Amino acid sequence: MTWSGHLLHIHIAPSASVEMEELAQARLIAGRGIEGDRYLLGTGTYSAKPDIREVTLIEVEVLEALEQGEPKVPGLATRLEPIDHRRNLTTRGVPLNHLVGRRFRVGEVVLKGGRMNFPCKYLEELLGVPGLYEGLLNRSGLNCSIEVGGVIRPGDPIVPLAD
Repeated sequence: MTWSGHLLHIHIAPSASVEMEELAQARLIAGRGIEGDRYLLGTGTYSAKPDIREVTLIEVEVLEALEQGEPKVPGLATRLEPIDHRRNLTTRGVPLNHLVGRRFRVGEVVLKGGRMNFPCKYLEELLGVPGLYEGLLNRSGLNCSIEVGGVIRPGDPIVPLAD
């Protein structure tokens, strides 16, 4: 795998449904999550459901496609800001769909792709954007585990690691 991308935004929320907060840097704790985030604290909407969600990523390219009306979901061409999508990290140039089961580095942190994030009607209802669920199918982000913790910042490079 030869690609490289970078981190654009970092967001956390202390509990379910509250507005996300953008951070200039974040501490990721191996095997736990992002310091101050709802899933590390056990207060997220899906915290009670066992799964890999220590950190979630989404591609800014998906947000740009939604704004252009792609895919062709009837009546959907919407601007979704990075603070709105409820994922922790917004990336550019990172092929998230190809990273399930793969290890990669974000700055000094090492993540392992767990599973593709499924869109949910919850996000559509929370934001009041009809059709958003369909617009995010198969590109709603990547749920990851944190193998090596550390501090990350917007601008950090994101690169694949050998398995």
